[in-house]
Amino acid sequence: MEIINRYLSGTLVPVAILLCSVYFLIKLKGRPLRNPIAIIRSMFKKKDSGGVSPIKAVIFALAGTLGVGNIVGVASAIALGGAGSVFWMWVSAFLAMILKYSEVVLAVRHRRERNGENYGGAMYYMRDFFNSCKKYTLGYIVSFIFVLLCLINGLTMGCIIQSNAISDSCKMAFGIDERIVGIILALMAFIVFFMNGKKVFSICEKLVPFVSVLYIVMSLVVIFARTDQIHRVFLEIMDDAFTFQSVGAGVTGFFVSKSLRYGTIRGLFSNEAGCGTSPIAHATSNTDSPCEQGFFGILEVFIDTVVVCTLTAFVILTSKNEVVEYADNPILMVMSSFSNVLGDISNVLLTIAVILFAFATIICWGYYGRECVYYFNKSDKATKVYYFIYIVFVFVGSIISLDAVWQLADFAVGGMTLINLTILVLMNNEIKMETENYFKKRASRRKP
Repeated sequence: MEIINRYLSGTLVPVAILLCSVYFLIKLKGRPLRNPIAIIRSMFKKKDSGGVSPIKAVIFALAGTLGVGNIVGVASAIALGGAGSVFWMWVSAFLAMILKYSEVVLAVRHRRERNGENYGGAMYYMRDFFNSCKKYTLGYIVSFIFVLLCLINGLTMGCIIQSNAISDSCKMAFGIDERIVGIILALMAFIVFFMNGKKVFSICEKLVPFVSVLYIVMSLVVIFARTDQIHRVFLEIMDDAFTFQSVGAGVTGFFVSKSLRYGTIRGLFSNEAGCGTSPIAHATSNTDSPCEQGFFGILEVFIDTVVVCTLTAFVILTSKNEVVEYADNPILMVMSSFSNVLGDISNVLLTIAVILFAFATIICWGYYGRECVYYFNKSDKATKVYYFIYIVFVFVGSIISLDAVWQLADFAVGGMTLINLTILVLMNNEIKMETENYFKKRASRRKP
């Protein structure tokens, strides 16, 4: 499987994402990205009081994308390609925004309703597309494969790898045994899913902003303490951006994130644009406009990559001379960058950030998995069985080695992305029509 992943996640999928991003950028004439005012207005537009608000939906989606990879993945990119890799992260983020917008638009257009609340995801617009072509069997097969891969990715990347990151952090910072950490995490997951399952959105709504603010504040303190280095960092990024090494590592460093494999960049995409997972969260929004929720998808990419990844990069690069010796160990590179300014307390705070980021991801992916199970079996019993298995995996993840798990996770996310990108291209006219109608209506409202 390692050989398959080398070509799937290492070459085929990143190239497919770049090509599809450019395609939709041209197809939609860049409209969603050329109208930042529309994005801002959509954030403050009054919505119905019932259901999940658009901002809560995007926060929940961020719970699945923000993680330790936004911290350590950036360090890996810089170690591989130098400061210029940061520039290509920005370029890649810009391209990924249009993909995220496209899949969110489709998710909202093809969502369903149960008990007065919206739900949906990529598997629904896949099924609807093939049904519209009267290819019912093919639609079932494609959506089944996507859902199966999503479940595998949830149990590996969303569960085992995250709980492992928490247990490793607790052992390193506080000396707590992995088994104790696993039991505590499993108990917390049980409380969330079985006793408080309907409030997973509310939990992430509070957890994600808190840990994000904690990490952002820490980063800004370090950067402002080294303001004399900021000008040098900008120049270094731009000067180094167009070397072959920086282009390759920068684009790769953007797409692969969320954790490490042997201290290098992993085959998981930092904001999951094109992967088809976050549409599950966005589909729950009570918005009546697919395009406006798509704007929140753009915001999701912006926060995940442009804000968090850039802050990490500047923390490292402003301390470059002091941390260059840790180039082969991204974790120590990040920790040293913070501790050089904040002292030993930064290691504790960074550990707390990793724990909260990872637990938010566990909660989010638990919900994603539940929706995948619900797609084929809508009984409460099936949901409970899934949650029980997921909680067991939370404990297992805290005590096992991750070599085989990483291989499986890389294969799953690569397969999901190729399937989803193919469907997005096939449904491009629907995305274009929805976008054009939205901006036509918006333009007509502005006319006297």
